[in-house]
Amino acid sequence: MNKKGIILAGGFGTRLFPLTRVISKQLLPVYDKPMIYYPLTTLMQIGIKEVMIIATFEDVLRYEKILGDGKYLGITISYKVQLSPRGIPDSFLLCKEFIGKDPVTLILGDNIFHGKDLELLLKSTNAHSEGASVFGIEVDEPEKYGVVEKSDSGKIIRILEKPKHPPSNLAVTGLYFYDNDVVEIAKSIQESARGELEITDVNNVYLEQGKLHLIRFNETVTWFDTGGFDTLLDAAIFVKNEQKRFQTPVGSPEWTAYKNGWISKEAFYELGEKSKKSNYGKMLLSL
Repeated sequence: MNKKGIILAGGFGTRLFPLTRVISKQLLPVYDKPMIYYPLTTLMQIGIKEVMIIATFEDVLRYEKILGDGKYLGITISYKVQLSPRGIPDSFLLCKEFIGKDPVTLILGDNIFHGKDLELLLKSTNAHSEGASVFGIEVDEPEKYGVVEKSDSGKIIRILEKPKHPPSNLAVTGLYFYDNDVVEIAKSIQESARGELEITDVNNVYLEQGKLHLIRFNETVTWFDTGGFDTLLDAAIFVKNEQKRFQTPVGSPEWTAYKNGWISKEAFYELGEKSKKSNYGKMLLSL
């Protein structure tokens, strides 16, 4: 059972310039909450209570101001500075001491997941103790992602990183479960032509070892990579509509902490009181 999670919130967010010239994209709003709330909520839904957030030096200070140490949510949040973006696998090298001898879950800070059966699926995936588990979903522009190539029999052959001619529309999302071997595997891979360590290379090592589990999201799960203008807007509209329809918050660490039994009813109410002048705070209090 994995109890440790990493949120990679580094980089410069160049696809969202000029919005990100002075602020991290994970601090941009997705409707009524900063983007970082959503991946944090996903880790909490899995049952993870130890979280490390990776960001630039300037942004770490901002995340600390927004999220603090996590105690008010019944979790612990710590922070690690990434001096320059070297690719997703660099997260495991930076967080080697945090990971220790445990398995780890990593989520990209600009990825939003939501769905009826999502929490149950993630918790069942977290029960695996060996190998790696990644999630695939059909997309319209697979060339932007890591893409799964399969044989005629349906067996995974390999995962290709941003291929010009994708062999399928099945993209790998930014949520990864790994056993402790991931640290040594991350050490062993070489930089790509882009000058970065590629998470696809890590996944292909697990695939070669016969230890990669690919789980396909069905139509009940919605996924957003909010690193672009259109998807950022689409995600905001989706959150607005979902919350209006069901009268419960999407991507709420406070609500998730209370549902998990990590904070008391009184503590949850106090968190709502702090934001009571906003619609978000009013929704928390209504619950």
